[in-house]
Amino acid sequence: MTDWLVGLMETLGAPGAGLAIALENLFPPLPSEVILPLSGFTASRGEMGLLDVLVWTTLGSVVGALALYWVGALLGRERVLAIAARLPLVKVSDIEKTEAWFARHGRKTVFFGRMIPIFRSLISVPAGVERMPLSTFTLLTTAGSLIWNTIFVLAGYALGENWSLVEAYVGVGTNIVIAMVVAAVLVFVGVRLAERRKGRHASRR
Repeated sequence: MTDWLVGLMETLGAPGAGLAIALENLFPPLPSEVILPLSGFTASRGEMGLLDVLVWTTLGSVVGALALYWVGALLGRERVLAIAARLPLVKVSDIEKTEAWFARHGRKTVFFGRMIPIFRSLISVPAGVERMPLSTFTLLTTAGSLIWNTIFVLAGYALGENWSLVEAYVGVGTNIVIAMVVAAVLVFVGVRLAERRKGRHASRR
């Protein structure tokens, strides 16, 4: 992956780093924890301007987030509810509760969500479904992305040849987040299966 990223930045410069980050938003398996420090390291060698890297990677983050926002907006609330109603372990009431929660905490979620692995890509979809004002979404996404990108680009810039250490340390945190999400999903599925069993027993009586 690093060879591809290096080639992209050698060909396009800082806009190449921005393109890579935009793709990372759409395809989370492309980790920004690799792209950003590598961009910073490349800037430290004088091959790209540091300010250019920060501007283009933040722009890439916003473009990728806006693409997912419009996916949610075009999909719409009714389609989301219709899809949820067909899923065996999902209740429409769960979606409605999520909507209410997002209505109360949406701004904080969009801002801080830009700094959480994986979640930063997903949060744009409900923001679109709920039709958060586009100007608000863009402003919060830009602010959160700028903070996240600056930290990692500067880390790569400062570490130089050792930029990959950033990925190693962040990888631990990412694995913890993934483990928490998996655990939450397992608990959710377990609760739903238990409720269905109780419902079957009650109907037999």
